[in-house]
Amino acid sequence: MRGQPGRTVTSRVLALLDAFSPASPALTLSELARRAGLPLSTVHRRVAELLAWGALERGGDGRYRIGLRLWEVGSLAPRGLGLREVALPVMEDLYEVTHENVQLAVRQGLELVFIERIAGRQAVPVRTRVGGRFALHATGVGLVLLAHAPAEVQERVLAAPLERYTALTVTDPGRLRRQLAEVRRVGYAVSDRQVTMDALSVAAPIRAPEGVVAALSLVVAHDRADPVALAPLVQAAGRVLSRALGSTPG
Repeated sequence: MRGQPGRTVTSRVLALLDAFSPASPALTLSELARRAGLPLSTVHRRVAELLAWGALERGGDGRYRIGLRLWEVGSLAPRGLGLREVALPVMEDLYEVTHENVQLAVRQGLELVFIERIAGRQAVPVRTRVGGRFALHATGVGLVLLAHAPAEVQERVLAAPLERYTALTVTDPGRLRRQLAEVRRVGYAVSDRQVTMDALSVAAPIRAPEGVVAALSLVVAHDRADPVALAPLVQAAGRVLSRALGSTPG
């Protein structure tokens, strides 16, 4: 298997890094080879290089994990870095007012990426993590980002199978299209038990001169949620961040 068609050294390294996931953060050499679809001898060489550079670390159990060097490089991503620096003080203020989960996300392709979050101590548990990806059609931040995405992005999402996370997840393209129009009309999104049956999120857009660049949300327990009361808080925080990014929201 010396020459796998179409697989460059770079693609092999990326396949190794992509083998890790939140569910499998630590892998043996054999597991890496299987998940990456590479010969064990190739994996052994590439892993040695990644260890030397710091992209991977080896634990006392012999398993490999993502190394801190990748975190250092990832933190330099300008879209996330600038937003996080601007957003954190506002997110902290929103948390102090509500003591609920506060999340910040951006769109990447047909998914969203969470770039910061503050978890409330007594707040409802959430299925998100910094750096984690999620579908655009179910969460509050995802609905905001999808509502303001280019038309071709919206059509690609609407044309694809929409995953159902709970019985209340909107998976009908026509209904989702109407929901997105409502988000644009009122200026915020509500995701009511669409990801888990115990949580509701309210999200608002963050704008820059080029348009909506991110979304901010509160995630609260469904049984104590009042979207009408939460929406003005999230929208006000979104306007503060939009002004900080050079936008002049109405």
